Amino acid sequence: MSELKNRVLATMAVVLVASAAIAAQTKVVHPRPGAVGTWRLLGEVTANFTADHDVIVVQGPYDNFRRIKFKVTDAPLNLTRLVVTYDNGEPDRLDVREKIEKGGESRAIDLRGVGERKIHKVEFWYDTAGVLKGRAHVTVFGLK
Repeated sequence: MSELKNRVLATMAVVLVASAAIAAQTKVVHPRPGAVGTWRLLGEVTANFTADHDVIVVQGPYDNFRRIKFKVTDAPLNLTRLVVTYDNGEPDRLDVREKIEKGGESRAIDLRGVGERKIHKVEFWYDTAGVLKGRAHVTVFGLK
């Protein structure tokens, strides 16, 4: 009985640590309003070598965006895919496969959502190209 209890406690500890790591990866932001045709800051994260993706939750009021782009500093990053979830719950799944050098930016990525594209969440997958060069700081922008 003691062995079973130890296994249960060990499993619970692993789940708690994993949950904390995932929660630490999610960033909640409140973008500032801006004019149509301007790039607006959607959020920032530091790519963690123990994870392969990050999430930026955009709190309302929501704005319509036509494109997004990523800026990377401190280390290079290989951006592999992206899911933009709109305020209406519709996901926009995009295969990106783009290497972004340290100090560089991705191309402007067109959003394919139909109708209003009010971004609620940006989830992106990557691998850190610069494991020995430091952690990549990633800034996400949306074009109104």
